[in-house]
Amino acid sequence: MKRTVLLPLLVLVLLTSILIGQVSATQSTPQLNAVYVIKVDGTIELGLSQFVLRGLKQAEEYNAAVVLEINTFGGRVDAATEIRDYILRMQVPVIAFVRERAISAGALITIAAPHIVMAPGSAIGAAQPIPSDPKTISALRAEFEATAERNGRNPIYAGAMVDPDVVIEGVTYEGKVLTFRAAQALEYGYTDLLAETRLDVLEHYDLEGLEVVELKRNWAEKVVGFITAPTVSQLLLTLGILGLLVEVITVGWGVPGTIGLVAMGLFFGGRMLTGLVGFEVVILFVIGLVLLALEIFVIPGFGIAGILGLAALFASIVMAYGSISTAITSITIAVLISIAVIVIFWRRFRKSSGWSKLILLNQPAKTEEVAHTQEKYSDLVGKQGVAITPLRPAGIALIDSVRYDVVSEGGFIANNSKIEVVKIEGYRIVVREIMD
Repeated sequence: MKRTVLLPLLVLVLLTSILIGQVSATQSTPQLNAVYVIKVDGTIELGLSQFVLRGLKQAEEYNAAVVLEINTFGGRVDAATEIRDYILRMQVPVIAFVRERAISAGALITIAAPHIVMAPGSAIGAAQPIPSDPKTISALRAEFEATAERNGRNPIYAGAMVDPDVVIEGVTYEGKVLTFRAAQALEYGYTDLLAETRLDVLEHYDLEGLEVVELKRNWAEKVVGFITAPTVSQLLLTLGILGLLVEVITVGWGVPGTIGLVAMGLFFGGRMLTGLVGFEVVILFVIGLVLLALEIFVIPGFGIAGILGLAALFASIVMAYGSISTAITSITIAVLISIAVIVIFWRRFRKSSGWSKLILLNQPAKTEEVAHTQEKYSDLVGKQGVAITPLRPAGIALIDSVRYDVVSEGGFIANNSKIEVVKIEGYRIVVREIMD
């Protein structure tokens, strides 16, 4: 009798457990609605990272699997790290499909995905950073190793992709970073399978019956991507610094300064749109410009305002890059190029009227008393007057109650200083300061 009662009870408990397990499994793995295909191709920059993040967020909201189709030689580590962090938090399946190559920053994005597929003939690795100083290598190696370990892959191979000092017998050699070919990646657990096409990938993961949504970059992401690309970003920074340096050494406000401001606006604007910097960085940059303007137009010589202005500009650029070493490298390149350009132009064009027009777009208004002919200029030699603007080296002087555009023979001459005309070079009136 007891056995007769117990047997149905045991069956009932078993059936109940199975049903509860099925319900729990259904709740934990809800039915996918679609497959989002996001292409990670070309240079990895901040515009691309915004596009990928937008796609990942949309996929999560729509409960869709994600296929990242990767073909890149790498790019910005900060952009790749941003993508990596979001992939690790995803609650839907993410598959990285390496179509041709996942090099450098592209390798970090790839190994962040729980599932990796590689096309025959593709490659992954070669992620040694630039600059390759020990601190940078150590930090990036830790990122790679932690990412691989998070997804159950051997972290030693990930570290070898970054650090040339990691030697794995039969796999890597000292002084060389690791790059896996597709077949090697399969052998060492860095890809789940080899597949020729996207359809092969979908079939392997039982996703072929779902709607495939292929996302495209919008115009804003393309513009931001272009502006924040390493080469363009360096060019904008160089143009900005060059334009501002020209304004520091010349009188008035001209074309170079305007170009410099536009370039710096694009430089900071692109980073603001990607969320890399906030308004505080732009405010610091504006404070630097104001201090420099005071130095140029109000305060004679070059003193505390100019130094603080340059310091504020430097600090804002460092904050915009987010890395001191990268910022210093970029600023150094920009300053050296700017100085070289200024020296070349000054030597070749300082005697031409075209150069004067270029650097003095908004010259002070002349009166009817201003001399217009070469003959009148020649009569000025030996005459004395007063500099009514700072001469850096160009500026305005008052000679015999007439305003003249003049150029100092030497360096800087403060406003209200006594000057003497020493020679005429074409239409250039060259003066020197009279020392008491």
